[in-house]
Amino acid sequence: MSQTSKYIALTLLTFIIGFVFLHTAYYEHIKNPYAQEIVLIVLGTIATILITAALLNKQSELELDKEHHIKIFELKSSIYLNLIDFLEQIVTKGKVSKEEIIYLEFLTHKISIVASEEVLREYSHFLDIINKAVDDQLISESDSDEISISLAKLTVKIRKDLLQNNDQTTDLEKLIVRNVNKF
Repeated sequence: MSQTSKYIALTLLTFIIGFVFLHTAYYEHIKNPYAQEIVLIVLGTIATILITAALLNKQSELELDKEHHIKIFELKSSIYLNLIDFLEQIVTKGKVSKEEIIYLEFLTHKISIVASEEVLREYSHFLDIINKAVDDQLISESDSDEISISLAKLTVKIRKDLLQNNDQTTDLEKLIVRNVNKF
């Protein structure tokens, strides 16, 4: 039985018992004039406790969900930054070793775990450019420019994934590519 069902059943049971008790106490007020007031105070207290418990339960659920999203965000940003740092290292060196290609393969698996579908599509296109650039294990200046432009497009998708932004990114993509082309 779920937590919500338990609260509903408990609330229903409380109101049924309260109704029976109130009904009995109502006719008891002839002997004891404060019986009704005491019953209403008890019912009000029980209702307040149940409502507070339901609110605290929902608040806890939302807090756990928030923490989950924060951890996912941190994981995504860490993996994406590792990719960018790794590519910076490769491009500045101008050559790629077999170990670095293996590292890139494992980084690809990590990205596949956390990335959105849009990021994965752009990353696939990016990998095509990387593979073409590192065929001879040397990265020329034109290869570096292609990698940089492709990385700029990938960065737009990563930004959208991290920020959960559903706005149109065509202008942003053009702006980022234009900024990269300035170098």
